Amino acid sequence: MPVEIIPLPRLALAFIPPLMVVCVFYWWSLRTGSVFYAFFRMLVQLMLVGYALVWIFAVEFAWVVLLLTAGMVLISTWIALRTVAQHRRQLYAVTMLSILLGGGGVLILVTQWVLDLEPWYRANFFIPLAGMIFSNSMNGVSLAADRLQAELAVSDYENARAGALRTALIPLVNSLFAVGLVALPGMMTGQILSGVSPLIAARYQIMVMCMLFGAAGLSVILFLCFSRKYFARQDMNNI
Repeated sequence: MPVEIIPLPRLALAFIPPLMVVCVFYWWSLRTGSVFYAFFRMLVQLMLVGYALVWIFAVEFAWVVLLLTAGMVLISTWIALRTVAQHRRQLYAVTMLSILLGGGGVLILVTQWVLDLEPWYRANFFIPLAGMIFSNSMNGVSLAADRLQAELAVSDYENARAGALRTALIPLVNSLFAVGLVALPGMMTGQILSGVSPLIAARYQIMVMCMLFGAAGLSVILFLCFSRKYFARQDMNNI
């Protein structure tokens, strides 16, 4: 059963709940400009990437896949440090290395051994999985960095580090508890809608959950280990 194409008028109905939230933002005197800008960026980015992926999936050049993957790492690194107030430039290399090693290692494991892609750079698998991995690593590092700064104001580095790791993984741990009971995640839902057996879809979703938790967790751990020297002065001020 092929997936039904959503007509644009019906797709527009999906914007009703976000608009309701934006109305509350305005009512409560919160800034709505950033929300509208975020939705505009989302629309433009998804349309552009949709056209780009049609071409990429058709040609499947290894260098294109690697170039896109490198771009994901660079952009995710920059976004991950958005909430960091100090040492942002110095932390860029550390954060990029953490995301590259933590997320990249998991990406290689999943694509080359779990899925055994042929060719190894098969774009319609490699690129979506890379996006899922690096975006989760980015979110994990961002949460950890923000929490680490807050904890160091009242605690030593060891306790702050533990709190940062725990906080960074809360969304993923909640997802592990909820998957199958509260939510059917994106990949599993998409496969079921495409006519794939729920049993097969469940195997892929298990792979995805392990992949996301492992990539985010390893990236956060590496970031907390690599970045300690940049937060040492703040830690010393609390002694």
